[in-house]
Amino acid sequence: MILVIGAAGKTGQAICQSLVNRNESVRALVRRGEQTARMLELGVQFIIVGDMADRGVLSQAFAGTSAVYLICPNMNPDELTIGERVIAAAKAGQVERFVYHSVLRPQIQAMPHHWQKLLVEEQLINSGLKMTILRPTVYMQNIIPYWETMMIEGTYAVPYSVESPISMVDLNDVAEVAAKVLIEDGHGMAEYELCAPEALSARQIAARVAAKTGREIQAQALGRADWETRMRANRMPPYALDTLLKMFQYYESNGFKGNSNVLAWLLGRPPRGLDDFLALQTQWA
Repeated sequence: MILVIGAAGKTGQAICQSLVNRNESVRALVRRGEQTARMLELGVQFIIVGDMADRGVLSQAFAGTSAVYLICPNMNPDELTIGERVIAAAKAGQVERFVYHSVLRPQIQAMPHHWQKLLVEEQLINSGLKMTILRPTVYMQNIIPYWETMMIEGTYAVPYSVESPISMVDLNDVAEVAAKVLIEDGHGMAEYELCAPEALSARQIAARVAAKTGREIQAQALGRADWETRMRANRMPPYALDTLLKMFQYYESNGFKGNSNVLAWLLGRPPRGLDDFLALQTQWA
């Protein structure tokens, strides 16, 4: 039995689907009852509803589990606490494999959510568990929420420099690797960087989308003060707001680049590039 903690998000859904496609027995831990329907649609047969920080819920979830994939909620100030409790439950349950969904460049203290993941990594490394750490970069799927605006208004607005190079990765490649390291031997005590080959700026992304769709699309740098005002009006939690602003500042000053060699080795093929990803999205044009 493979336990996926944080299964209801887009990452968790992709990993559950990848495991189900391989006929693996999957147990999904989700936060809310209404999320069970989606899990069932994906073919997940065993579902637990509860808080991943709750020790009782974790004890129930780990019963009879051989491997676990941990995905903490995005921008969660309590990620270290969650990580410590899940690691303790995994040790008590004597799981054979523990895979942690970290992030590219967790060493960057200027981005607090990256630093939190580094601290969880430290706890996991010291746990004695047979662990694997996956460090994916920004998903190509993050472009999708901008798609309608690009198609209707012809703009791709981001709250950092449109010239900053950012490495990306297709979530489906990440899910394929996640299933691989959960199932196969030989990945214990490994830390894997997951990136596609190109680091592209927002301007280059807009140009690629324009070339694929035949639309005129311009990248625009959205003022972070305007973005912050909008997010405050939408009641974004303060920690997430502050963390994202620091991330955008880092992107503007440094870009965010990785290397694709490890992902290509794990996949046994070239990782999907942005053009491959966009080829599947032009049906929305």
